[in-house]
Amino acid sequence: MPVVGYITATASDEGEPRAAAFRRGLQESGYVVGQNVAIEYRWAEQQIDRLPALAADLVQRHVTVIAAATTPAVLAAQAATTTIPIVFETGSDPVRLGLVASLNQPGGNVTGVTSLIVEVAPKRLELLQELLPTANIMALLNNPADRALAQAQAREVLSAARNRKLELHVLNASSERDFEGVFTEMRRLRVAGLVIGAGSLFVRNLKKLAALTVRHAVPAIYLYRDFPVAGGLMSYGSDILDTYRLAGVQVARVLKGENPGELPVVQPTKFELVINLKTAKMIGVAVPPALIARADEVIE
Repeated sequence: MPVVGYITATASDEGEPRAAAFRRGLQESGYVVGQNVAIEYRWAEQQIDRLPALAADLVQRHVTVIAAATTPAVLAAQAATTTIPIVFETGSDPVRLGLVASLNQPGGNVTGVTSLIVEVAPKRLELLQELLPTANIMALLNNPADRALAQAQAREVLSAARNRKLELHVLNASSERDFEGVFTEMRRLRVAGLVIGAGSLFVRNLKKLAALTVRHAVPAIYLYRDFPVAGGLMSYGSDILDTYRLAGVQVARVLKGENPGELPVVQPTKFELVINLKTAKMIGVAVPPALIARADEVIE
């Protein structure tokens, strides 16, 4: 029975819905856990420095394929082996990260799925400016501990801000204890709107961040629908669970004998805009009718 080594930076309780979507992708492709495939899970529990050892352990166990979810996990897996096939799920540009030679011809032992969370970050800033047309000071919330992702996001959003004649402050939080200080700093800087960056820290604390944006009356946008559902204002991005399902499909293709170096990296084709009008009213923001008309979902 082939064994898939599943490694991620997240905690098991937080990451299980995504792992379930991954297993669904395997099952859709004919692989049922416990029947014709096994999975060895390695959860770093938000401790990124544990990932190299966890990846090395999977290599020593001679797993058939490594499924690496989150950018730090795939970087650790890539450093651990050049022979075992690796299928990644990342929000960053895999070419810029050095994971693949190109999206169509990855080369080597690595392929996967990218959710393009970094590439669409400028679009979130654009939507925030459309919501607040008279504002000229915005902020990006980043987690510097997730270095590769934080640097990529800052680069893309700062470039977009310059093009849109906006002043952008990159504010850092490496733990939930930093959140209150970030919102205090935004008030001092007179920030009009907030783009919440990607990363497991913010996923894990979505409800707390949503509550803080309402309490401080800060219009904010995030990449996942869970944010406006939890009481935040807006989200724009791809369906993260479907991204993990697609990673399961990619792993199945490798298990069936396809060469990962010749498997094109899969990208999402649909992005959704979700707006919480109840929250907009609570924080005193009038959402333009044109923006509401373009929304894929409006929460009232």
